[in-house]
Amino acid sequence: MTQADAAEVEVEPAIAAELFGDRIDLARQFTDSLAREGEERGLIGPLELPRLWTRHILNSVIAAPLFHGSVADIGSGAGLPGVVLAIARPDVQWTLVEPMERRVTWLNEQVAGLGLSNVEVLRARAEDVRRPEGFDVVTARAVSALRTLIPITAPLVRDGGELAFLKGLNVSNEIDAAQKAIKKHRLSNVRVEVLGEGVLAETTRVLRATVR
Repeated sequence: MTQADAAEVEVEPAIAAELFGDRIDLARQFTDSLAREGEERGLIGPLELPRLWTRHILNSVIAAPLFHGSVADIGSGAGLPGVVLAIARPDVQWTLVEPMERRVTWLNEQVAGLGLSNVEVLRARAEDVRRPEGFDVVTARAVSALRTLIPITAPLVRDGGELAFLKGLNVSNEIDAAQKAIKKHRLSNVRVEVLGEGVLAETTRVLRATVR
């Protein structure tokens, strides 16, 4: 990365250290790697550098308290939210599911470099994942609309487990469009939680639902 590029990378917001606690150095290492290599490796666009912390890292970590047990991150891509959440929650077992080889390579590099012993990287599509016992929670961020996402993720969740998707401003419309999938896959307690109000410059919306 050139000096000009470096100048474009967002300065770490003060709240980051509070949210990551004693894991902040790992978060900084990951963010630095993403800033240096992300665009070149096709993981993020050039316009993301000035908002890397705000739009991506903090947007992901604010959801960390929602997770427990075993979690699958579908379409993990650059590691958003999977790597960020694995840094913040070393007590949770994470499976990062990603079909593209170059992204899997990146994820494996990050997991090894950060020493994340609580992470497994799986090269697969969600439809091809086989985990008989199911996951406690399945998450995804910026993958696809709910009507497409629910049918490929709900079968991965154990009975009584949960879907927790990081979504955008249009999530209410997505819920309306996904009613058939919600009923077919027996989702209950479907709701949107807004995280980070009064804490983050940009709040995070999480679609949560129980799978029965």
